Amino acid sequence: MNVLVYGATGHTGRFVVDELLRRGLVPVLAGRSADRLAAVPSRHAGLDRRAVGVEDAGLLRRAVAGAGAVINCAGPFLDTALPLARAAVESGAHYLDVTAEQPVVQALYRDLDAPARAAGVAVVPAMAFYGGLADLLVTALLDGGSRADEVDVAIGLDRWWPTAGTRATGERNTATRLVIRGGALVPLETPARPATWSYPAPLGGQPVVRMPFSEVITIARHLDVGELRSYLNTAALEDLRDAATPAPAATDEHGRSAQRFVVDVVARVGTRTRRVSASGRDIYAVTAPVVVEGAARLLDGRHRGGGAAAPGQAFDAADVLAALQRDTGAIVVRSDREPAVG
Repeated sequence: MNVLVYGATGHTGRFVVDELLRRGLVPVLAGRSADRLAAVPSRHAGLDRRAVGVEDAGLLRRAVAGAGAVINCAGPFLDTALPLARAAVESGAHYLDVTAEQPVVQALYRDLDAPARAAGVAVVPAMAFYGGLADLLVTALLDGGSRADEVDVAIGLDRWWPTAGTRATGERNTATRLVIRGGALVPLETPARPATWSYPAPLGGQPVVRMPFSEVITIARHLDVGELRSYLNTAALEDLRDAATPAPAATDEHGRSAQRFVVDVVARVGTRTRRVSASGRDIYAVTAPVVVEGAARLLDGRHRGGGAAAPGQAFDAADVLAALQRDTGAIVVRSDREPAVG
């Protein structure tokens, strides 16, 4: 039941370690800096710690040894995902990460699907707020179906306090963003036309911009979608782009910030349109129960076999969402509201 958390001393990594402990799993703290691992919070001081970079495959395999699963929280994932996932697969461990980077997910699907199947383990990138949550919502909304004519994913934040890791990833990730059009992955058209989205409370109507994250790649992995449009409200994007925007600050005993979010999904299949949304608090904190729910299901067998898979492909999406709402209170899910005007 050991779960190695790479990037355990980072902002999201600490939430993940706490959630693993809450679930009765055994975190192994890992990362690139021995100094940071030596200075973990007192509540983590008794946990096994392993300092290792991603440059030496042999050292990585030795660090992963004995873990049933690996959770990668260390961005930029363009640098860490493939080496760490490869080490996990070669060591017989499941791999999950929390990347929002499209090229990372594509590379993991391309390079590690066959090796993971051969090893009998799963590789599930983007099991997080960005990527995974939208993928689970779309999959659950289709209710056993695998095709939609159109899907809209609108992410709304009342504010975005980016971490240092988020800023570093943004600087590193310069790849052209992809969307689904005509049933295929194609580059996002620029400049995008202004639009608005009617989010559920607490956000309401907001100006939005087309901003696809890793959900485009995960959804394309297992669902047949004619057109997928992804939006982010412009206020959140302006926060992210402003160098003066501070990092998130804890406002409760769990370390969560006061940030509120909504992920709103609308899907059309023929003449029928359905809608579902998930709302909650702190996009970094909510990633922890999402990815740990995935790790727990990989360890106890509640998944659909080996290989590189999207969250909604690897797990029962509706059951995962129900668990996140019922057992952790991480999200509130509401379905079949009136469609947004986009």
